[in-house]
Parts: sequence; structure tokens; C-alpha cells
Amino acid sequence: MPTPLETTVTVNKGTCYAIFAYDIGTSIALDEVDRRITAGTERGRIRHKARAPQYFNYHPAPLRLMQEGISLTVGAYSSRPTVEVMVYDFGAVTITYRLALDGPFDGLLELSNALYENELLLKESRTRVEQLVQAIHPAIERPQIAPEVEDYLVFSIESCTPPQTSLLWTGREADLARILRGERTPLSEQETRDAMSCRISFGIQDTALIDWHAAVLFGNDMDDVRAVLEFANVELLEMRMLDGQLDTALDEGYEALTRKLRLLPLPGSHDKDTTHIARLQVDGALLFERVTNTLKLLGDQYLARVYRLASQRFHLEAWDASILRKLDTLDSIYGKMSDRATTRRMEVLEWIIIVLITISIAVSFLPMAGH
Repeated sequence: MPTPLETTVTVNKGTCYAIFAYDIGTSIALDEVDRRITAGTERGRIRHKARAPQYFNYHPAPLRLMQEGISLTVGAYSSRPTVEVMVYDFGAVTITYRLALDGPFDGLLELSNALYENELLLKESRTRVEQLVQAIHPAIERPQIAPEVEDYLVFSIESCTPPQTSLLWTGREADLARILRGERTPLSEQETRDAMSCRISFGIQDTALIDWHAAVLFGNDMDDVRAVLEFANVELLEMRMLDGQLDTALDEGYEALTRKLRLLPLPGSHDKDTTHIARLQVDGALLFERVTNTLKLLGDQYLARVYRLASQRFHLEAWDASILRKLDTLDSIYGKMSDRATTRRMEVLEWIIIVLITISIAVSFLPMAGH
């Protein structure tokens, strides 16, 4: 009798989701986008693994657009002509390509390698984003497509032969780890254990393996898990973007704080720098709050655990801590600049008073000088 490792596994039904996340502006008015896009749309929702309170959902719900396109070939697989576009109110957009999975399970490794920073899909997805921005331009606050893109793969296997069981994958951890990491060369035992460490199941017939490059989902009705992973990928993009913006803001704040003061500054010159730093600080804080409060998972403990695993893999807590620390530093710089501006105004006021007193004394002697 063949061992689990020797058993040939064939994927009967499955889908690979190639997700590309972009930032296109500070915020997006979803209702305005809905009015401008005439294609069929629906608000994105997450279906639950079990009963959950009604408040568990996106807030506000992103807008889902289905766009027709062309089939793209990636290795031995082809994408479906329909592309899914998700528009989030905090300025992010995701482009998702779907590739039908069927055939030998070993083919997933080649597909994972082929999709690693795939130039064809990167170029095609950016073109779609540019066309979308052109179509909804008035609905975007400060429209600008950022150069950064965050891509992620989700392999969702609904059925296979032999039927999926925990025993079937025993001995295949090395292959699964390479799929998760998109690696062509064999991984060490330590790297394999690390890649396979984020594993979670809701029932006996489903499993989710989550890593930083890709996730492999086994089971039916896994759309809710995929939606959580997609949002975590978007959140990672926004955290990276915000972290970079705060770095720039800190540099500008330090430059303004250390700039040599003029002997006679122009009125409002200090207020201009202080207002600029305050705006950067508020913009960063608002974006951070929008992103972190968009998806509420307290009503579904399973999906909350999925999100925690994805956060662990994407190091979202570390990004959050870095952003909060930089926001605090920016607040400290703003306080110092505000105090300096106040001190400078008081000094100018004191000199004005001294000059007025001097003039008053001098004027009092003028009549005597006339006599």
C-alpha cells in the first residue's frame, strides 16, 4: 500500500487568487464611485463560518466591481477573463485575478513560482488601476497612484483525489512550504516548520495554511477566510505607505525645527511650519484609524483567529507600533515648534513694548528740546 507521500494527489476543483493591492489617494467617496461606475456592483460582505452578530462586517463596506478583460497565461494555467476590483474608502484598491486549478498537485509549486512578482500581472493590474482612477477621479481625495504594490496569493482547493484528510498531507510539508514561500529550491527543516506553523481549521474538512507570500486553503466555502486575508494584505500596504509618509514628515519636521531663525521673521512664518506639521500628523492619524477600524471581527472568533495569524505573518503589530511611535514623535516635534513660535512671538512683543516705551520717553523730552 503506498504511503501518503507516494500517493498521487490530483486537484479536481480549485482556484488561485492573485491579489494586487494599490494605494490611489487619501480617501475615496464610495457612493460617488457607485454613481460613476455603470457596471454591476455590490457591496463586499463576509459570509460567516458560524452565526455572528450583525455588526460584524466592513465599516464602511468596500465597493466590489467586476470587470471584463482578457485571459492571461501564467505557466500552464490561464486566468479567467473576469477580474474583481475592490475599492476601499481609505484610498486602497485591490485587483484580483482568478486562475482555475485542476490537475496534479505538484503543478501548484510551479504556479507559485511563476506568480512570484509576475511582471505580466503587475503591469496589467497597474493599467487597470490607472483606468479606474481616470474614471472615478472626482471621487478621490488627493488622487495619486503610489509606486508601491502589495501582492498576495491564495490557493483555494475545494476537492481533490484522494479526498482531503490530514493524513493525505503528512510527508508533504516540504512541498506545501515551498508553495507558501514561492521557492524553487528545497527548504531547510527549520524553514519548512516556520512556513507551516500558521495553520488553522474550523471543521474537520477544512484547513488554512497562512504565510507571508501565499496561503493554501483546503475545503468548501472558504471565501470568508480569503476576504480576511485580502484585507490583511491591504492593511499591510497602507501601513507601509503610512510608515514611509511619517518618515518624510519627521524629516520635514526636524528640518523646520532646526532651521536658523531670522532676526526679524515675517509675520506668520512660524505658523506656516507648525500648521504643515500638524496637517501631516492629523493625516497620518486619520489614515491609521480608518484602516485599523474598517474590519470588525469581534463577532466571529474563528475569523478573528485567522486575522491574528495573518497579522503575525505580515508583522502588522510591528508596523502599528512603529507608526504609533512616529506619530508620538511628530506630536513632540509639533509641540516644540509651537512652543518656539510662542516664545518668538513673546520676544517680538517684548521688543515692541520696549521700543514704544523708548519712543514715549523720547517724545516727552521733545518740548523741552524746543525751549
